[in-house]
Amino acid sequence: MARDVTDTTSVSSRDELVAWFEEGCKGPERFRIGAEHEKVPFYRADNAPVPYKGRADGGNGIAALLIGLERKLGWAPITDGAAIIGLYDETGGGAISLEPGGQFELSGAPLEDIHAVEAEFDRHIADTKAIAAPSDIGFLDLGMSPLWTRAQTPVMPKQRYGIMMAYMPKVGSRGLDMMFRTSTVQVNLDFSSEADMVKKFRVSLALQPLATALFANSPFTDGKPNGMLSMRSEIWRDTDNARAGMLPFVFEDGMGFERYVDYALDVPMYFVKRGDHYHDVAGASFRDLLDGRLPQLPGERATMADWANHLSTIFPEVRLKRYLEMRGCDVGPRNHISAMAAFFVGLLYDDVALDEAWAVVKDWSAEERQKMRDEVPRLALATKIRGRTLAALGVDILAIARKGLARRARKDAHGGDETRYLAPLDEIAASGRPRAAELLDRYARAWGGSVLPAFEECVF
Repeated sequence: MARDVTDTTSVSSRDELVAWFEEGCKGPERFRIGAEHEKVPFYRADNAPVPYKGRADGGNGIAALLIGLERKLGWAPITDGAAIIGLYDETGGGAISLEPGGQFELSGAPLEDIHAVEAEFDRHIADTKAIAAPSDIGFLDLGMSPLWTRAQTPVMPKQRYGIMMAYMPKVGSRGLDMMFRTSTVQVNLDFSSEADMVKKFRVSLALQPLATALFANSPFTDGKPNGMLSMRSEIWRDTDNARAGMLPFVFEDGMGFERYVDYALDVPMYFVKRGDHYHDVAGASFRDLLDGRLPQLPGERATMADWANHLSTIFPEVRLKRYLEMRGCDVGPRNHISAMAAFFVGLLYDDVALDEAWAVVKDWSAEERQKMRDEVPRLALATKIRGRTLAALGVDILAIARKGLARRARKDAHGGDETRYLAPLDEIAASGRPRAAELLDRYARAWGGSVLPAFEECVF
């Protein structure tokens, strides 16, 4: 999430929270695509991480990158106390923000097609590299930082992250690794009604392990192979299971906005923001805040900002806000950013494709979906569902997505449609080998058992 919401409208009932979701419904003509992608900055001279304030030897840091981009783009600064922690495009709606370990994130504007998503990415990378170049800073396109220990990873000056750092070790063994060492790519998509939301939620959630497998790209940790193809995905299995996972209730009768509200109300809170201060209420119940009886803030009542900010601290494989967020993928190179958007747009923004995809997944049990989710970080496309590998399933699902994109018929300036963005996924599914498998081969052969070449070859 690029910045915290500041809507101070008071809220006192569950019905108001349900209505907040309902306001996200929009006609298909208003459907948009929002892409988000993180990248890990490093100093090219010695492959060291980039701290917030820079280095004692004069190397500029994350703050200088943000200030430089503020001047170049004219975007409004987002601050936490005196620290600049992001930028916001008040005209287009995009934002730049920082993840806990300095991962540099673009939260893209809502755009009409994948051609625009790719163009936005290219502009962002060109702008960022131009500001980073004088400091000789590069950006990794891997789903996990491959070399530095957690202790070597810098910490960004954001109050909410301090609260999370203290709480995470109480609820899982991997939360701090998730915060400081992983990078993801995400696409956010709209729905037209509650029924449309439910169908899209179910299809995308069932297929999220397939997406994880196709985009697996985090095979190194602490300078060596970590035994996984997507360690980022494995980390999420023991980060905080009260707020993560495959959400079996989404597939149950009665699923809708009310059911998701009930789920979200039961997810423990991290913080309540008042003014510029984040009050640590980690582990507390939003229901208590709704009723004005939160022990840490007696008499304080919930606002819509509290609700929106709380929803941003829930991390399932697919997340509901006023749109649906696809959260299962490692970040990867440029063509993976567009491919990830194309994969889900093709499935979810065409009614025929959505029906065909639902026909594939609708009979899978909660146990089958969970088994797939548990195995995919290690096995990726070799994972099986009902005797079929995800590689074979991927070929079929990509064919559905391609037809959906073709029916959308969104053309670029040269008359090409959005189907071309699926090309890298076709190769991955046909071979059964995601990028992580190729990188492990390079590590064992061309790289001579070192991850250092990744800082030359795995960069944006």
